[in-house]
Amino acid sequence: MFSLKKSIPFFFVLLWSTGFIGAKYGLPYAGTGDFLSLRGIGNVLVFVFLIILLKQPKLTLSQILHSMITGLLIHGAYLGGVFGAIEQGIPAGVTAIIVGLQPLLTAFIALYLFNESLTKKQLVALVGGVIGIGLVVASQVDLSRVNYSALIFAVIALLGITIGTLYQKIFCQNQPLLPSVLWQYIASLLVFLPISYFQVAPDINWQPEFISALLWLILGLSVVSILLLLYMIEHGAAAKVSSYFYLVPPATALEAWLLFDETLTIVSICGMILCVFSVYILTHVKKIKTL
Repeated sequence: MFSLKKSIPFFFVLLWSTGFIGAKYGLPYAGTGDFLSLRGIGNVLVFVFLIILLKQPKLTLSQILHSMITGLLIHGAYLGGVFGAIEQGIPAGVTAIIVGLQPLLTAFIALYLFNESLTKKQLVALVGGVIGIGLVVASQVDLSRVNYSALIFAVIALLGITIGTLYQKIFCQNQPLLPSVLWQYIASLLVFLPISYFQVAPDINWQPEFISALLWLILGLSVVSILLLLYMIEHGAAAKVSSYFYLVPPATALEAWLLFDETLTIVSICGMILCVFSVYILTHVKKIKTL
């Protein structure tokens, strides 16, 4: 029987995976700072409209500060890192490998600092997910052509989404969701606007492809997928929620195959199966505690 609540993680994965596709479409027409600043301004306008329309309550000063720190991590560091890595020449697939380490990193941090528990089976599944991601991407990317000087951006993205997920779980529980996300996006502009100002980049080329990518990233990614992510964080254990990120690189590979006619090899398909199996184990073993 269809359950909307149980389907939320899979809607999230589908939407989140299109972020790499949106970046690939949009970055040829604008620098990272300009692209993300426009996206951030669009996000703020959308959420102000939603908050007024739905008459959402105001946050306390403490809640605002915690939301802004979350925004600096999940939006500022993660998005800035991903877009910066891709703009600097790292293939989206390699970026996906690095960011795909998030479930493993989150699980170990939660295990040692926040008293979440993992069984041996779950630990094997976490490592298996990393291997699956490696198989998906390494079979399609020439790693010898990676611009290693830009790897720091991908690492910033990994740390941002990992620490931001944990911070959101600890300090932003039970906050009104829409006002909290609004302040997150306001905080992200504190990162993106200075990058836009100081970055040396060509003027924005307002082609239909860029406009379409920008609108999709604002509405599909920044509104729907972020709300789904924060909902999952609030209602699930950190390690369990993070495990869904294992499915993002396979989903991205499938989308690239459909949209850009990129080849899917037997190795990458095996990696996808391993990722799916790892997520199944992590989400069906009942010994992950909530924070």
